[in-house]
Amino acid sequence: MKLVFVGDVVGAPGRRALEDLLPGMRERYEPDFVVVNGENAAGGLGITEEIARHFLDDLGVDAITLGNHAYRHREVYRFLDSDQRIVRPANYARANPGRGSTVVENGSGRLGVINLSGAVFIEGSMRSPFSEADALLSDMNGRADYLLVDFHAEATSEKVAMGWHLDGRVTACLGTHTHVATADARVLPGGTAYITDVGMTGPRGGVIGVKREQALERFRTLMPVRFDTSEEDPWLNAVLVDAGEDGRARSIEQILLPAG
Repeated sequence: MKLVFVGDVVGAPGRRALEDLLPGMRERYEPDFVVVNGENAAGGLGITEEIARHFLDDLGVDAITLGNHAYRHREVYRFLDSDQRIVRPANYARANPGRGSTVVENGSGRLGVINLSGAVFIEGSMRSPFSEADALLSDMNGRADYLLVDFHAEATSEKVAMGWHLDGRVTACLGTHTHVATADARVLPGGTAYITDVGMTGPRGGVIGVKREQALERFRTLMPVRFDTSEEDPWLNAVLVDAGEDGRARSIEQILLPAG
């Protein structure tokens, strides 16, 4: 099984990069599944039903994961409840819209997709992501041939710890949220593909997606500043995970592509 996972899509530049580069990635890598983190797809914050449907129905994405901006746009709430191909962090309040895990299936097998939020330096979590992961894996037992965890977290230490916690229990544990691709992609001893952060699909010419002059003003003045999505130097950041029939990863490869 080959899985392409695309890191945080940021605003219109990120969406255009995904649209432009995904067909070529499909031709080159021939993935069985494509999963996209759409956490920042709508203007840099959150996602809308229209954008989600575009990813799923027009671009052929198999599943969408989210993160701490999952509820930024109220109009998407009903879609989170109705479409099983999109997930938000499982350790958010259970009564909140949406679900934290799903299973997508095609001729290559069944892929379980789990979305978790970190608890360190990030808001929204109601329960420990570690205990939540244990509960979800128990629930997923026998329902999926491969398991992907998108751990949307701020602290690198928490992400690395989660990788070790899940090693040998999931096919891939992939970090998102910080928008900067890390250099530690590897297959852990138990057969879990791991990376601390996949990176960002969006404008590298800004500051993690924001216009750099606005980010610099915020840091220089420590005053509130309106943030807009940068348009400069868009890139696509993703990983390719290859796994055997036993559900264990055999390799993980970073995909870092300039758009246009």
